[in-house]
Amino acid sequence: MKKKFIMFVTAALMMTTVQTSAFASDNSKDKDSINEKFGVPIVVYGETLTADQKKEVQRELGIDADTDVEEFVANGDDLVKYIEGENRNARMFSSAKITRVEKGEGLNVEIVTPSNITEVTDTMYANALLTAGVENAVVEVASPVKVSGHSALVGIYKAYDESGEELDTVRMEVANEELNVATEIAKDSGVDKEEISQLLTEIKKEIAEQNPATKEEVEQIVEEKLKTLKIELSPEDRQLLIDLFEKMRSLDIDFDNVQQQLEDLTKDIQSKIKDIVQDEGLGQKISDFFTGLIEAIGNFFKSIKGWFS
Repeated sequence: MKKKFIMFVTAALMMTTVQTSAFASDNSKDKDSINEKFGVPIVVYGETLTADQKKEVQRELGIDADTDVEEFVANGDDLVKYIEGENRNARMFSSAKITRVEKGEGLNVEIVTPSNITEVTDTMYANALLTAGVENAVVEVASPVKVSGHSALVGIYKAYDESGEELDTVRMEVANEELNVATEIAKDSGVDKEEISQLLTEIKKEIAEQNPATKEEVEQIVEEKLKTLKIELSPEDRQLLIDLFEKMRSLDIDFDNVQQQLEDLTKDIQSKIKDIVQDEGLGQKISDFFTGLIEAIGNFFKSIKGWFS
């Protein structure tokens, strides 16, 4: 009886091992599965990264020895190629991983090291990339040190170039300007960066709907959206917006083609703004609590001061 029991347990363990191996094999197949239409994801590293920093970026982007990706390095030559007027000797830490997806899946941008990208938000990246003509992709941005984040666009542009899909040069220049305008206005005005992203998205949607024929009509759209969103800007910042969207109008960028992606971007921005407001509300409640507590302690000691006289 004991011998039969041992044989049964041994057989059961063997079956479990086989099943586990088969399951692991299936998982391995899933992991190694390559989209033959788009190829493997492309990763572009900033040239300034040290070996240790590159490893850190790889960890943040979910890349290990078994990850099948195509890798490139973005350097100063790429910087001046894709962004007019930039310094060839600039230090480049921002890196990006781009995974192409099917048409209709939209553009999804995630900053995986948000504390290290100090000026650009994921929605700012998404807005600029839609302007440049990037659609239907998952874009992940990372940096091992604190940077503004502007040079990440260079890596993304290079990834498309290397994959054989050439983006329109003029649209890329306008996209670069859009990112600069967005970050500059956010700094100058003190308006939250997500609110600036929402403003840019809403203006694009309105341009797609109205198809303005003149600069005056563009100016009217900008002013209406500022009023609707209750955003106060200086005359100089307003002019930056008007000039930017006039360039887009003159390029005849068809935002109708990315209308759904703009709608999705709007929802994402609104969700982020809601979270910010809730966090600020919680912060205020905590602040009010401790302020009240300190006042109560102060009043208590005032009330007992006479006890020891």
